[in-house]
Amino acid sequence: MSEAVFFRDIALVFIAALLGGALAQWLRQPLFVGYVIGGLLISQFTPGPAVQDVRTFELFAQIGVVLLMFSIGIEFSLHEMTRLGAPALVGAPIVMALTVLLVVIVGMVMRWPVSQGAAVGIVISVASTMVVAKLVAERGEPHAPHARLAIGTLLTEDLIVVALIVLLPVLGGESASRMRSVLSALARAVLVLVPFFYLVNGLVPEVMARVARRRSAELLMLVAMSIGVGTAALSGGLGLSLALGAFLGGLIISESEFTHEVLSRVLPMRDVFGALFFVSVGMLIRPADFVEGLPLLAVLLALIIPGKALLRLLVLRAFRYPWPTAALVSVHLAQTGEFSFVLAQVARGAGLVGDAMYNALLTASLISILVTAVLSHLGHRWVEEPPLRSIPAGDEPRGVGRVLICGFGRVGGTIGEALETFRIPYTVVDLDFHMVEALRARGIPVVYGDAAGEPVLRRAGAERAALAVVATPDFERTRLAVRRLRQINPAMAILARSTRPGQRPALIEAGASEVIQPEFEAAQTLIRHGLEQLGVPHEQIKEYMAEQRAAAELSAGRAPQLPLHHLLEATTVRVGPGFCADCSLRRARIRERTGVSVLAVRHADGSEIVNPGPDVVLRAEDMVTIIGLPEQIALFERLNQETA
Repeated sequence: MSEAVFFRDIALVFIAALLGGALAQWLRQPLFVGYVIGGLLISQFTPGPAVQDVRTFELFAQIGVVLLMFSIGIEFSLHEMTRLGAPALVGAPIVMALTVLLVVIVGMVMRWPVSQGAAVGIVISVASTMVVAKLVAERGEPHAPHARLAIGTLLTEDLIVVALIVLLPVLGGESASRMRSVLSALARAVLVLVPFFYLVNGLVPEVMARVARRRSAELLMLVAMSIGVGTAALSGGLGLSLALGAFLGGLIISESEFTHEVLSRVLPMRDVFGALFFVSVGMLIRPADFVEGLPLLAVLLALIIPGKALLRLLVLRAFRYPWPTAALVSVHLAQTGEFSFVLAQVARGAGLVGDAMYNALLTASLISILVTAVLSHLGHRWVEEPPLRSIPAGDEPRGVGRVLICGFGRVGGTIGEALETFRIPYTVVDLDFHMVEALRARGIPVVYGDAAGEPVLRRAGAERAALAVVATPDFERTRLAVRRLRQINPAMAILARSTRPGQRPALIEAGASEVIQPEFEAAQTLIRHGLEQLGVPHEQIKEYMAEQRAAAELSAGRAPQLPLHHLLEATTVRVGPGFCADCSLRRARIRERTGVSVLAVRHADGSEIVNPGPDVVLRAEDMVTIIGLPEQIALFERLNQETA
């Protein structure tokens, strides 16, 4: 192949990855789905420009697999795995084994070889960490019980994939030779693992420390890549998978203090070569086979979506998880993942599946991933927000209280203790079913569900409550809960918890009566105690703290409850040619250099940002509202007019 053709093919691959990735982002799907679609568009089986030398890019794709497994090894934490508990550590392999068994049984009915059925079961037994993490992040519920269990299960599956990549190729032999192959693979694995653990505990950390002392990031990166690619090559030379060696190489580095530095430099390369891998997968799909393979595709989709969901639901119920949590986890994991494409390629290379089955597996995997978001949305509606109906009197939780607490974690629990002390009745809304059962055992009115759901809030008695405290840790769910509460009960007082100062305006706009930001309250307490220790008169401390709180209200776009007096002043200044023009707030370091705080920015085009974040850029002629002591404001105004 000539150089011109080679670089033309590279250009096609990257353009396809770019267009496919943009399409996936527009459709709110994982990027790798778009990469596969992009590969399909430049394959030799579709009209239009096509890559000529597919074999070369399959080799590039192997680099992507090595870097992917290397980065997973770096990020992997044995300590985190031990915290996942039996439903993830034990439940995940049980569900995977039951999936393989189910596919083998269905395969026997369809006259598949047992080895092919087992290989197909292994390919579809894993789900996508990337997809599920994206879904729970978009819903703002990474701390919800079903989200924690789902992510923990996926981490366990990712670890099991390493072993499956090793074992898949040995399924292709006869039964006797297959056993010998397994034993041989285990023996070779021991040859890798023994020196591996020696390196973990001794040699590698010392070598990396010596390189780090030379202050050369390039040398440190080369050492890390030598470890990752070297262990992959050693593993491949012993007849094991390259992926296993790369994972072990990453695990070596994960035990050092240089994990984050190495990972930050590996991730861009992993993303580039990972894109090549998924594009190469798309180039192998034959669209012409879809019509002929529709029955096979339907069988695979039935095994992946309802089949896996039902198996996981039953296993989680066996671990005594409540139906709602078990159902949500099962719905989120009723798909395949990025590792299914890797496993499918390994199975194809070992001769366990033919081209028709390989194409059907890839297509079924893509479809299952694409429908996951829809299934997640429906699952939340069915489980957390049942259809709204008129609730008869007495159907709400017994003893519905005057106060509604949404989220009964550390903050909500502390509020509940205070209300019990003063004998004020309250009702709890929470998504942690274990918490719900514990509260019911104590006789406290409680509703299981998402506080952002109107039916859940109505069932909890929001229409009759005098006060609601929204103490959920996720901002988006907090904002939605505040908005729904205000719609249900316009006269209710609503106290909302925020995690960052910039969230306050949005919560006030949603209808919160008051927003409490824990870091601000902690700072207020530290200021008060500190000034008292220094002998500042109590009245001056009280006045200063009142002005600080008034400034916070002003930053939220509200009129302060107390006027600003002589200690602090607020003013609006036009940005001049000085130190902050054409700089972000982070780069300008206004508070560090002058002592004032920026409350709001109004750009020359009329747009206004209240309580701006550190990445907001100030331009000449912008109007900034600042607060500080008179001498601090004077310093800001002087620096603002001085040319650089």
